[in-house]
Amino acid sequence: MSIDSLRRSASATVSGLPQGFWWLWLSTLVNRTGAFVLTFLSLYLTVELGHSAWFAGLVIALHGLGGVAGSPLGGALTDRWGRRPTMVTMHLAAAASAAALAVVTSAWAIATVVLLMGVAMQAVRPSINATIADMVPAHDVRRAYALNYWALNLGFAIASIGGGAAIFLGYRTLFVVDAVATALCALIVFLRLPETRPEARTDKAGRPVVEDKVSMLTVLRDAPFRTLVLLNLFVCIVFTAPWIGLPLTMADKGLSPSSYGVVIAVNGIVIVGFQLLVNKLTDKRSPVLLLTLSSLLFAVGTGATALAGSSVVAFAATVVVWTVGEMIHVPTNAAATARLAPEHARGRYQGVMGMSWAVAGFVAPIGAGAIVGGPGPNVLWAATFAIGVLAAVGYTVRLRKALDDITDNDSNDRAGGDADGEVAAPADVKDRVGVEDRVGVEGRVGVEPGLGVEPGEGLGDVDSAGKSPVTA
Repeated sequence: MSIDSLRRSASATVSGLPQGFWWLWLSTLVNRTGAFVLTFLSLYLTVELGHSAWFAGLVIALHGLGGVAGSPLGGALTDRWGRRPTMVTMHLAAAASAAALAVVTSAWAIATVVLLMGVAMQAVRPSINATIADMVPAHDVRRAYALNYWALNLGFAIASIGGGAAIFLGYRTLFVVDAVATALCALIVFLRLPETRPEARTDKAGRPVVEDKVSMLTVLRDAPFRTLVLLNLFVCIVFTAPWIGLPLTMADKGLSPSSYGVVIAVNGIVIVGFQLLVNKLTDKRSPVLLLTLSSLLFAVGTGATALAGSSVVAFAATVVVWTVGEMIHVPTNAAATARLAPEHARGRYQGVMGMSWAVAGFVAPIGAGAIVGGPGPNVLWAATFAIGVLAAVGYTVRLRKALDDITDNDSNDRAGGDADGEVAAPADVKDRVGVEDRVGVEGRVGVEPGLGVEPGEGLGDVDSAGKSPVTA
């Protein structure tokens, strides 16, 4: 591929998105560029304050536990309060937590602050994902999520390099910089990002349409979405395992911590360097195909770790494989979530999906450490291979119908529907939704009894969709 063709591909990847998206993209980049807390927290607790490694692990696990609570909280606030105020508030709360870490020293105070930081950092994610789904056309949603994820990783790479170079200034200084960057992110959102929460719908006579109320319990009763969340949890566990198991496995093979640093840096390098190309190659592909492929890449990449021996190159190759899976999976899963959610409940759906990441961030480190310390590393990698394959089968068998129905209907939307500009709902929509009596077919496809189906309401293109595993 020539330089000109690469340039054209990059231009096509970033073109055509609304200005508001790029302000959101910039806020993500700024936020992650200053994300030093999770990167250096374990060193701060053990080296600077003299706490045990056990305590450091517990504190980081508390961050993940906070995310389990923060994700549904952020989802509810996003739908009720609005996207913009939720983002600003939670960014400021995270900034205050980072600043507090530069001051507090007692074990209980640090644990409490990190727990609250986990709540705030995870609570902002449903509002970000909902905003992207609100402002970006359905057929570009996956591309927009991929670009935002690229910004997150680009910022993380800058933070890792900058933090390592600036460590001589002291950990507390890094935490203050983190606080300033997060506050600046909140300022960008406040000044430049419009509120995108959909306005109340009206019928053809101008009367307000009463939307079905959606609670967190209602979301969990949505059978296809519940399956998507469960399978994403499996993938998240596989994705999180290398961040704990890989350094332990390499140490068991006699390799130095610096070797691990080189190997894990491959993850960020591949994402920053090739996310746009991967997005170009996977654009417009079937979401089920992409989710299945990414699960298999996670399975093969992590499973092959058991075969790497003591070769740094071999370990790096395994990271490349599951990193490609990461680049495919994250935006595709976010886009699938956005398209399965009713417009007025996007925040809650994204909040429940975010819980799967947070739960994995809490459970996987404990499980991976226990397996490596017990049966051994090879058992861990065999388990991740099996879980990844199970997820791939689940996507193919359990979600093909639900996701393809939405993709097919979005194709009808782009084609202009019928002669009156209306789009017929799929005949099996009630089976796909699975929660007609709770969420309502009307809420999913934009049907008001007796009015027909409005074009483009609630249906779209699933096919378009600190770098700590806790916060990915």
